Amino acid sequence: MSSWHSDLHECRALAALTLAQVLQGQSLSQVLPPALAQVRTADKALLHSLCYETLRWYHPLEAMLSQLLHQPLSQRDRLLHALLLVGLCQIFKLRIPDHAAVATTVNATAPLRLPQARKRVNAVLRQALRRQQTLQQSIAADPRLASAHPEWLYQALQQAWPEQAAQVLAANNAHPTMTLRVNLKQLSREAYLQQLAAESIAAHAHPHVATAIILEYPCAVDTLPGFMQGAVSVQDAGAQLAVPLLDPQAGQRVLDACAAPGGKTGHLLEYAPELAVWAVDQDPQRLQRVPENLERLNLSAHVLSADVSQPERWWDGRPFHRILLDVPCSGTGVISRHPDIKLLRRAGDIAALAQRQIRLLEALWPLLAPGGSLLYTACSVLPEETQAVVADFCQRHQHATPVPIHLSWGWQAGPGWQSLPGYAQTDGFFYARLRK
Repeated sequence: MSSWHSDLHECRALAALTLAQVLQGQSLSQVLPPALAQVRTADKALLHSLCYETLRWYHPLEAMLSQLLHQPLSQRDRLLHALLLVGLCQIFKLRIPDHAAVATTVNATAPLRLPQARKRVNAVLRQALRRQQTLQQSIAADPRLASAHPEWLYQALQQAWPEQAAQVLAANNAHPTMTLRVNLKQLSREAYLQQLAAESIAAHAHPHVATAIILEYPCAVDTLPGFMQGAVSVQDAGAQLAVPLLDPQAGQRVLDACAAPGGKTGHLLEYAPELAVWAVDQDPQRLQRVPENLERLNLSAHVLSADVSQPERWWDGRPFHRILLDVPCSGTGVISRHPDIKLLRRAGDIAALAQRQIRLLEALWPLLAPGGSLLYTACSVLPEETQAVVADFCQRHQHATPVPIHLSWGWQAGPGWQSLPGYAQTDGFFYARLRK
């Protein structure tokens, strides 16, 4: 992207450029940071909001757009398509005055070099304003469209969690909470809550997770007291449960498989003294964040860039007492944080992900010492890549014994336990604890 002099309509242009890249298959976490770097500090929140909310409500916005267009847009018009969605998002989902939403979106055609589209953008958005009520009624009449989820995922959630689906769908469309993990090596949760109160940062203790604090409003990490000194880390309360469930003991060898960006690696080292932690991940770019996070926490681990499913290439042959396997998955438990999952994930991906998860379990189980524990965890709510994977593995490995998990919220899910978005202020996580 070229350098932009940022003002409001160019914010819309950058949002359209970013959205167009996501619609072509790139993840928002890849393409948004370079866009944010192009705008003034004052405009960053707006750009972030335009991108996130357009993706969060993509399916109903797309349905409205198809009703407003006389003929479908061609593949060549992907920037125009993205810009129109950004315009509709402002009208229907953001508290931006109608005239400002239309004018700034129309003006964004200039920096996007779409001068011929100026009249068309103006006509479509003004028509949307005139037909606002009927467009909203048409969406409300279709439960799937109103849910703002793709058809396959809507059906999968109804099938897997018929009684909870409505709440999960609503939670996926809500703004996520910002949750902190207190480093109990440094201070108590109560002491940190007092520090937040002294800075006028509103927060409360999570009711079920001993290390977790939920902020009333998200804020920049550098405004949090003691953040740079390792007093707290940002981590969902559900993710904070993984380490206590694994329960490593002082001095043990622990493998954190698929470790990047290192949230659980840091938590392991905060949890028990003198652990020998191996943090392994095959994505070297994401893995760079592990030593950065550990340095802030004043902790150290053996950090390794390798394919964890090929231990013969990296393992030293000494068994681990504990293995934390946070598998690559659909991400269907963290949609509120990553709304692009609704666009990027396909029904056909799930079986392939489950096969990869089984391969990881098979590869790592021989590395576990007899009497040791492996915690399988996934930020998914789909049974095919959670309970089905672990049940299949246990059926084929008689020396893999599921250890019951009972939390104060959530649901028994085969040999494991499932938390769902919209319940107990956590994301959706599955946990299964296996003893050898």
